[in-house]
Amino acid sequence: MSIQTKIYTEIFKNSFEIPMKIVYWNGEVLNLGESEPEIIFKLNEPLDIKSVYQDASIALAEAYMDKKIEIDGSIKDLMIDAFKHESSFMENSKFKILSKSQNLFSKDNAENIQFHYDIGNDFYEYWLDDSMNYSCAYFKEKSDSLEEAQKNKINHCLKKLRLREGEELFDIGCGWGNLIMTAAKEFGVKATGCTLSKEQYLFVQEKIKEERLEDRVDIILMDYSEAVNQNLKFDKIVSIGMLEHVGKANIHTYFNCVNNLLKDDGLALIHSISGQRDIDDETKGYNGFLNKYIFPGGYIPSIAEIVIPINKEKMHIIDLESLRYHYKLTLDEWYRRFSNSLDKIKLNYDERFIRMWSLYLLGCSAIFEAGKLDVCQYLIEKGTDNNRPLTRSYML
Repeated sequence: MSIQTKIYTEIFKNSFEIPMKIVYWNGEVLNLGESEPEIIFKLNEPLDIKSVYQDASIALAEAYMDKKIEIDGSIKDLMIDAFKHESSFMENSKFKILSKSQNLFSKDNAENIQFHYDIGNDFYEYWLDDSMNYSCAYFKEKSDSLEEAQKNKINHCLKKLRLREGEELFDIGCGWGNLIMTAAKEFGVKATGCTLSKEQYLFVQEKIKEERLEDRVDIILMDYSEAVNQNLKFDKIVSIGMLEHVGKANIHTYFNCVNNLLKDDGLALIHSISGQRDIDDETKGYNGFLNKYIFPGGYIPSIAEIVIPINKEKMHIIDLESLRYHYKLTLDEWYRRFSNSLDKIKLNYDERFIRMWSLYLLGCSAIFEAGKLDVCQYLIEKGTDNNRPLTRSYML
């Protein structure tokens, strides 16, 4: 066995327990496990070992995107196996040397948001549900369709906020606007959404006109922090899948804005991917592949990194709910629809892009299934409401 293949062999042995066969570029073969291989992992050419140790998530993802790596069998099962082992290249900090010195905050929110969300509405329409909800759904039963589960999620969020007719609701990072339109139509509130995505902004504007909601729904193309400068105030605030975009250094600023935008005795519901990890282990909040190719400027905060600034703002967490497995189910359905739409996607996007997005969707599902990340809803109260319902039954 050559020196190079010995290095790879050591990495693979420390990363996987799933029975697999490694086929190297020089014809050498390594069998891991004693049973029949479930995975055949082919290295078509040697990779730069230095780049693997600098950031394995980038090096291996790029190798797969460029067909230097081919995998026969379930890529998702392979990634679940890697996420489960602290010694693996996905979890061991020695494979994330550069990430410790990365700037883990967003320098240009608008540019970063547009990088991801302005790919084109048609691309997202291929695999999202009809309401274009691009965040964790809420499955009352595993058999729920994605459309049912996303409707469940919107209703679940709005019930938690205990909306009253005539109240003003602000959605930070409103996406394609389904929540604000639902809130206006079904709860009688005046709903305002903000986004930095030009594609989403134009999409929501058209939807508002189509549904004749101009007097009850508004969409603004701006950073949420600008609302504070305009002295805007709201009875309720909701933010779904937005906190992950603000960056490590801006988490306190984000919650300061939430506090300043809320009226006294107001409620905020923050729905965010979170890590149940040591607050000091910031490498677990950063993934090189996702940061470079999917969500530039992104950072997954630990639960503690969310709770502490809420407390510093003297707001109160009155409910916290984990939806980890719901996101696994959501991602599985997104990937199924993505795979079923490949003929259409290939008309506008090349194979490298498709392999990149496949890795993203499969990898995210794997990391939630492995329990390495969570997604939580934080219900926050500004002030002290002694008339709050005594039980959680109003949420169900």
